[in-house]
Amino acid sequence: MVAVITNAKKDTTVHVRMSARTKREAQKTLRRMGLDVSTAVNLFLHRVVSTQAIPFEVRTENGYTPAQEKQIIKDTEWALKYGKRYDDIDEMHRDIMKKYG
Repeated sequence: MVAVITNAKKDTTVHVRMSARTKREAQKTLRRMGLDVSTAVNLFLHRVVSTQAIPFEVRTENGYTPAQEKQIIKDTEWALKYGKRYDDIDEMHRDIMKKYG
């Protein structure tokens, strides 16, 4: 009988494009935590696999979640199409005060 032992762990390489500045700043931050970029990426991907999700809340460049930003755009489009228009701020203020004042 012959037992064959194989190394189940097969490393692979992942190439990621990013700005030089982002890489430099990430390296600096991670170094302070005792990590390198490769280890941080591995931690991130292991968490993605274990949770089946991105391990943080994704936000747009405006600071909103994609769902929030989509709703803001939808509300804005509705307001532009159906919203009330005013000639000046005083007219708007009077209208608001009639309803709530």
